Amino acid sequence: MDALSETLRVVRLVGAIFIKGRFTAPWCYQSPHADSAAPVLEPGAERVVIFHMITEGECFVEIEGEAPVRLTAGDVVVFPQGHAHRMTSELGLPPAKPARLDELLKRRPRELAYGGGGHMTRLVCGYLACDSRLARMLLAGLPPVVRVNVRGSNAGTWLEASLRYALAEARSPRPGGAGVLAKLSEVLFIEVLRLYMNEQADDRTGWLAGVRDRVVGGALNALHKRPAHAWTLEELAREAGTSRSVLAERFQQLVGTSPMQYLTQWRMLLAANMLARSNAPLARIAEDVGYQTDTAFSRAFRREYGAPPAAWRRGQAAQQVR
Repeated sequence: MDALSETLRVVRLVGAIFIKGRFTAPWCYQSPHADSAAPVLEPGAERVVIFHMITEGECFVEIEGEAPVRLTAGDVVVFPQGHAHRMTSELGLPPAKPARLDELLKRRPRELAYGGGGHMTRLVCGYLACDSRLARMLLAGLPPVVRVNVRGSNAGTWLEASLRYALAEARSPRPGGAGVLAKLSEVLFIEVLRLYMNEQADDRTGWLAGVRDRVVGGALNALHKRPAHAWTLEELAREAGTSRSVLAERFQQLVGTSPMQYLTQWRMLLAANMLARSNAPLARIAEDVGYQTDTAFSRAFRREYGAPPAAWRRGQAAQQVR
């Protein structure tokens, strides 16, 4: 299994579609920074990544200090660093008076209809909530705005049809519609990452660029497949089909850290996931992520998360019952 698939398999992601919009020109809508929206969208989430999918028509997205991006039907736009942004039918329009997000989202997905009666644009707005460390890893090196068109992918037709069905079901009296919609938002986000990996330029850096690279991707796949193994740089280089020096240099260039430092970070993310989602004893978790003693594991975990594993687990449990 490749590093991206393994990461998505073991780490908890929470997704949702929260707005179904029908806008007619002229229109302009301002979205806040993800950090300010997170407590309303997903209380307790460390990080929320917002995305929009254009299902009909076209519009522009604007971010302060960046060139506007024109969007057409089938485009999905993601904001990896959570920037406040403006969606608009034409450049230069003032945004509509913002509504309180908590009032707007009393029921999900909220249907919005707004504008001057001209050319129509339909879109859906969603988010993915995850551990802040996972977000930093997955989204490192990405630009402020990521745009891909899913209609050119094998999954695009299925995704759009499934979203239409799930949006209709979310409004029906039958149970489970919201759950289907949540899972679809996760699938859509993952498909965007996969498409972007294939489309990004060769000079890009970041974790996704590393996964795509033959040498670094081979090393990442090995680390993710066997995180508890006592890896050495020499053994990892053999797995990647290169020399120690080439692997170390290429890994640092793309991922921004050394292979061994990355291994520690990945082990701690795995451990945090197990602590939050299971009642497994600390000794078992320590062994599963490659530590022979509780002491060594606790020391490494505290360096990464600022608290010993047991205390961190209690804090997570307390958050979930609020």
